[in-house]
Amino acid sequence: MDYTEKAIRRVNRYEGIVVDVDVDLVRLPNGGESFREVVRHPGGVCVAAVDEDGRVAVVRQFRYPLGDHLLELPAGKLEKGEEPMPAAVRELSEETGLEAENWRELGVLYTSPGISTERLYLYLATGLRRGEAHPDPNEFLDVEWMPLAELRALAMDGSIRDAKTVAGVLKAAAILGD
Repeated sequence: MDYTEKAIRRVNRYEGIVVDVDVDLVRLPNGGESFREVVRHPGGVCVAAVDEDGRVAVVRQFRYPLGDHLLELPAGKLEKGEEPMPAAVRELSEETGLEAENWRELGVLYTSPGISTERLYLYLATGLRRGEAHPDPNEFLDVEWMPLAELRALAMDGSIRDAKTVAGVLKAAAILGD
């Protein structure tokens, strides 16, 4: 059976700095109607940058919506019209000062497909060269280095709860055999 829902009408409820929120009236597969709240997000990138010693660059930053400091892989949102790969290169450089010789796509994640259009593009970066970080003016973070095996253990025991970081760490560990 085809379970596709078709939009009948869209009403924009909020236009924000990063996201817009719409309420869509949709036609259901059984002919009925229902409402869908949709957070429209430009998408983002996340980078597992692993050095020659098997250490991963991570950032520690405060996340206001959760009221907590999180350990995360470097990541950021796509600018309007920006492709994911250049965004990954940009975000890695901004947050950590790193440049990478080798890049590998690790796939795309839907962060919350029941409500959001956000897609996160995951990358593995190796062959690292260090430089100076230059975060955005409103971005405050510390860069730390952790062994990939330790990060994998933290992802598995629930100490790391950031979904993009868990996925990126586990994918990188699977590929690199750690």
